[in-house]
Amino acid sequence: MERRRRNKESGAGLIIIILVSAFLLAVGVALLTVTGTGNDVARNVRLQQQAFNAAEAGFDTAWKDIEGEIETLEEWTSFDGHYLEGPAGIDIPADDNYFRKQTNEEMLALLDANNDGTPDYVNVLIFKEPYVIAPGGGVDNNTTFTAFLINDEAGGGTVDHSDAILVCIGVVKAGSKLITSRLEVELSIEETK
Repeated sequence: MERRRRNKESGAGLIIIILVSAFLLAVGVALLTVTGTGNDVARNVRLQQQAFNAAEAGFDTAWKDIEGEIETLEEWTSFDGHYLEGPAGIDIPADDNYFRKQTNEEMLALLDANNDGTPDYVNVLIFKEPYVIAPGGGVDNNTTFTAFLINDEAGGGTVDHSDAILVCIGVVKAGSKLITSRLEVELSIEETK
């Protein structure tokens, strides 16, 4: 009888050891997963921030160019004639090509449908301009920005060419991934009296 009791006790001990081992294995796998994905999350956040910085650089560059045209050269008295008008419907909210219905990647593909590196439409202020200087002194084409103006009254309303939406798209290529960020700012030309 004592022998049976010992066998039962050793069986219970084995079950406890298996449960504790399984628990420790599960905790170990969970820790490996968390520490492995932490680096990926940090990398994605960093790349998204770089894309946003490129979009901001696009805004700064475009704004400097526009401001120079308005103030220094006095060639622009309004935004009329400077809006992006193609592809058709790009500025019409009800149209499928409306710029806000397009992802950043789709928008860039629409602007350069034949994929030759130059925009297929006039009035693209800046197209895939490199943002980062490479360590060797050249440019790094993996981080770029694009900027264009949209007529905010094209879909209807009172025509007013003294304001426009400046759209800037920042892009970071990381291997086969494309990380983008879009910045939209309403601009207005103040009338001087």
